[in-house]
Amino acid sequence: MAGQSLSSVMQKYSSPVELLRNSMVGMYVYPVVAPEYTNWRDEQRAWRDSAVLFDQTHHMDELIVEGPDAADFLNHVGINSFSNFDLNRAKHFVPVTPAGHVIGDMIIFREREDKFILVGRAPTANWTKFQAAIGKWRVRLFHDPRSPSRPDGERVLRTHYRFQIQGPDANKIFEKINGGPVPEVKFFHTDWINVGARRVQALRHGMAGAPGLEIWGPYADKHYVESTILQAARDVGVDLRQVGSRAYSTNTLESGWIPSPLPAIYTGGGMMQDYRDWLGADSYEANGSIGGSFVSDNIEDYYVNPFELGYGFYIGWKSDFIGKDALAKMKDGKNRKKVTFEWHRDDVLKVIASGLEKGDLYKWIDFPQPNYASSSADMVMKDGKMVGMSMFNGYSFNERCFLSLGVVEDSVQVGDELTMLWGEPEETKKTSTEKHKQTEIRVLVSPVPYSNEARQNYATGSWREKAL
Repeated sequence: MAGQSLSSVMQKYSSPVELLRNSMVGMYVYPVVAPEYTNWRDEQRAWRDSAVLFDQTHHMDELIVEGPDAADFLNHVGINSFSNFDLNRAKHFVPVTPAGHVIGDMIIFREREDKFILVGRAPTANWTKFQAAIGKWRVRLFHDPRSPSRPDGERVLRTHYRFQIQGPDANKIFEKINGGPVPEVKFFHTDWINVGARRVQALRHGMAGAPGLEIWGPYADKHYVESTILQAARDVGVDLRQVGSRAYSTNTLESGWIPSPLPAIYTGGGMMQDYRDWLGADSYEANGSIGGSFVSDNIEDYYVNPFELGYGFYIGWKSDFIGKDALAKMKDGKNRKKVTFEWHRDDVLKVIASGLEKGDLYKWIDFPQPNYASSSADMVMKDGKMVGMSMFNGYSFNERCFLSLGVVEDSVQVGDELTMLWGEPEETKKTSTEKHKQTEIRVLVSPVPYSNEARQNYATGSWREKAL
């Protein structure tokens, strides 16, 4: 694989779809963090009823961008406006291709006038590194990739630890670890608080829609910070649950963020061909996978744009960014919209029952999350016609139902009952897919966010509110 690129890998397949549907990378893994600390049901319940501690240290890439041109460079790469991006702020950073399709997203923090930290999945980090490599920007980049999915006992080190504490009782813990009331931090703003003897940065955020702060600092302080938080919760009598990797990945189902759209980088000439030549054969993009019932010969049928994901309102139209012209043409077009799908109880039970009896076996539904690929695409139909795509799914113990997030045609309305085709249409080389038969699951089109808690209590002005 040394010296090979994504382009050379793609040449071995008839299409990018064939490459990604036959990926042998296996299940998408949230690394290092224990699967469960107590049990995933109580861990889900706690972000609604008491408080949770998310360990976000290991599953995301971190990219530091600094230098005299850092702000202008990132303003060029992402769709966001930087006009109101002051110090101690954060943004949801989204880059698109010249054709206007989403590559991925990260959370971007501004630490200094000339220094930014980006945190999230690999596709956005890779694209940003490429733009720095081909441009003449006065920037320096340091990339700390996510921890290995299967470290096999080897020591794992990161630049920073990253924790999030959230839930209705979170403030009691913050006051204890801070030695008094914490500053009033606005949504997606940062400030400094104490964690015992350590001074740490804190972002006002909440993955599941509940109040909370995200804190980070040098990795060497991780054990001290974690143990201080846990002891503070015991001291103030809060039922703080550490959340394992099984429950962590489901929190977005209640709050409505789609974390894994397929990076739209497999087509296009010019810059896009150069990018595929630049990306290594060991990259996320070369080894990712598509799972689900939707199979198209055209990889672009899996792409999404910012309007479909609910990000259109924060496009910085006054900036000169990659993909601006394409987005201007898309803006008033027939874009799909993001929704939540509530899966029909009886149909879910039918699928589960097939694993307990002889006869047709349907694609196994894992609890709490049946995602078996890095990107999902299940067909959602009305009267036999495909009208949408289910892209991220899982079970919510708080809502007592299976949910998925996806996109539908604009004519589809909340309250409509549609049909999702569940399972692969044919055998693939995926090691995460057993032999099975496809079946239909009825789904009820529901709001984003699905959770009343998230809809009522999330930040004023956030994209979750704008989507309502």
